[in-house]
Amino acid sequence: MSTRVSKSVLTLALGIFALLVGVDNIIDYETNFAFVQHVLSMDTTFPGNKLMWRAITLGWAHHAAYAGIIAAELAVGILCVAGAWRLFAARARPAAYFNEAKALAVVGMAAGFGLYFFGFLVIGGEWFQMWQSATWNGQEAAFRFASLFGLVLIFVAIEDLDSSS
Repeated sequence: MSTRVSKSVLTLALGIFALLVGVDNIIDYETNFAFVQHVLSMDTTFPGNKLMWRAITLGWAHHAAYAGIIAAELAVGILCVAGAWRLFAARARPAAYFNEAKALAVVGMAAGFGLYFFGFLVIGGEWFQMWQSATWNGQEAAFRFASLFGLVLIFVAIEDLDSSS
């Protein structure tokens, strides 16, 4: 039972984290919008960067990308919180039922991992060369977030068995 409750609580914690990040980005829009704007514009990468053709300097595209990030954060949060609720509600049920109840949580955590790994490390870090910026480099934070989502995802996805098994 403690393992199942732990899976619920950790999933809930990730959901609250993602919701908090998304809501904070709405309330304090300009702070992280500047981050998105600089990363997409590639204006703080190394001088003479031969990949500058990738830069996006259109203001509407910056707002669209930021809106997509915020929507993804909120969706991850909602999926994880709903998944945590389902896991907690199923904690005393047979293993087969509990394993089926993991679907929303798994989708939410996989989406969170995808957002921070693919969105920030692959697209931001490599495609837009965010790693070159001394000021606008979010790779360390994105790695931490992706790692947390990935680790909890692995823990939750481990098949639960009935205690009599």
